[in-house]
Amino acid sequence: MGIDLGTTYSCVGVYKNGRVEILQNDQGNRITPSVVAFTKEGRLVGEAAKNQASLDPANTVYDAKRLIGRNFYDETVQADAKLWPFAIKNKDGKPQIEVEVDGKPKAFSPEEVSSMILTKMRKIAEGYLGTSVNNAVITCPAYFNDQQRASTKDAGSIAALKVLRVINEPTAAALAYGLDKKDQEEQNILVFDLGGGTFDVTVLTIEKGVFEVASTNGDTHLGGEDFDQRVMDHLIKVFKRKHKKDPSSDKRAIQKLKKEAERAKRTLSSTAQTRIEIEALFDGVDFSETLTRAKFEELNLDLFKKTMKPVKKALEDSKMAKSDIDEVVLVGGSTRIPKVQQLLSNFFNGKELNQEINPDEAVAYGATVQGGILSGEGGDSVKDVLLLDVAPLSMGVELEDGLMSKIIERNTVIPTKKTQEYTTVQDNQAQVNFQIYEGERSVAKNNHLLGSFTLENIPAAKKGSPKIDVSFDIDQNGILKVGAVEKAGGSQAGVTISSDQNRLTKEQIDDMVAEGAKYAEEDKNAKVTAEAKRELRDYLEKQKSFPGLDKLKMKDRRKHQKAVEAAFDFLKTNEQANHVDIKAKLREVEAVCSPITALLYDGGDAREEDDAFPDDEAKADEL
Repeated sequence: MGIDLGTTYSCVGVYKNGRVEILQNDQGNRITPSVVAFTKEGRLVGEAAKNQASLDPANTVYDAKRLIGRNFYDETVQADAKLWPFAIKNKDGKPQIEVEVDGKPKAFSPEEVSSMILTKMRKIAEGYLGTSVNNAVITCPAYFNDQQRASTKDAGSIAALKVLRVINEPTAAALAYGLDKKDQEEQNILVFDLGGGTFDVTVLTIEKGVFEVASTNGDTHLGGEDFDQRVMDHLIKVFKRKHKKDPSSDKRAIQKLKKEAERAKRTLSSTAQTRIEIEALFDGVDFSETLTRAKFEELNLDLFKKTMKPVKKALEDSKMAKSDIDEVVLVGGSTRIPKVQQLLSNFFNGKELNQEINPDEAVAYGATVQGGILSGEGGDSVKDVLLLDVAPLSMGVELEDGLMSKIIERNTVIPTKKTQEYTTVQDNQAQVNFQIYEGERSVAKNNHLLGSFTLENIPAAKKGSPKIDVSFDIDQNGILKVGAVEKAGGSQAGVTISSDQNRLTKEQIDDMVAEGAKYAEEDKNAKVTAEAKRELRDYLEKQKSFPGLDKLKMKDRRKHQKAVEAAFDFLKTNEQANHVDIKAKLREVEAVCSPITALLYDGGDAREEDDAFPDDEAKADEL
């Protein structure tokens, strides 16, 4: 399998019969929302989870990718935590997502939540192939650091996957773009990958099947989710101005706004304006507002412009001029935004952007190609393809004076192994502690600390005499291993990793794998019941607010109300009911309510009018 584990949507493909197949989920869609919900009926993943978000926002988890491999005290984690409806807790300096499971609070790591999405992707592939699938190539943003890559791989392990490779998203997209061009002469391409939560720019050279990354840059915290948030903030202001009420503290209202903001953003990529209508948004007040493309662009212009800086930096690092780039390839759903395309085209002096590949599926497609290469399933079509990626950040150790000594420079082609010699700073020094960092700052503490190791049993000698070789080894997944040896007299010392808090232990992973298997069985048993409950609840909600009920005779109105209330009571007091009983209850309440509501239409449309002149008010506000 090739899996694009996205912030907002994920996608899976398999290599079969010499070609890539991007697969549909159980809803017939080729992309699946990266959303997990913990409900009384069980755990939901994908569309089912996203669709019920406004009913139970505190137990519906999204954006787990924005937490993966990060520290709890990271500025972006703290900022995001204020916006999410679910709780973020601190466990040993790492963020944990707290939800309610079986009536009790339970904390999950971002890796566990991501593993639930990966498990869903695996089930899609297994359903298509009719056999179990364990091997996967998973993608991550090019600008993910070592810790985030390792955590992505851990998520795969929890999902009981053997992760053959973690590859960069824009590199995977370049494979999707260039596979049919592998016989052509040298071509320089810039992949502009703007997704739901992350942004990457990668410059590559493709020549006769060799894909060589020249440079990469980006922002692991910029994407469509941020654009949606700007729209939501704007709509909250409009609502407060119109109705003198503040919905920002109501989690359900925020989820309704979030859903509409995303829909409006997508619509405005193809139309000049869209109407936002939300029934009973807050305090029973309906909300209606027109959002124009011009307003959307104004709200997000600084974020759109922010994407140009990494483009410029990636070109500088690759030592290429704008004119050297043959194609600018768009990847990620957010590249559909016309203003983003305009800014990028203008940056390249009016160059036409390449939109040959599907921006939603390109990354999964490339990951699947890589899977075909690694498994040998690819055959002649990919046998000559060679993928040369780069390290996105420099890596090294802290010197005694606090400076960072770089051992691997950023944009070094990987896999790679580099060794550098160090020595002691005191007479008869018996051990040396090395702090490992990644980043581009000269003062080590300003970079990102990956961990530390201590080299012990150094023979007594004057300072500066011992020769210590430190090796940095980055594998094809971009994951780092560090080793050290003291060479005096041919003796060798071992290396101990003393603080690696950003990784999961083997025991933790095994425990999570076991729990995932347990959940899989529960999910299977609970699915039908959950769907039946949702169908009944949806019907009752519609009946409860059916327009024109006050026009009915008192007898009919009370009969209708009693049936609806009884069915709501049934749901409350029969949490363990099976799908047969729930469907029977639905038929029972339909038998009472349907004939009564039909009376409303005997004399024509009985619905009440909306507030006076809503369109005129919206236009006045906009002006």
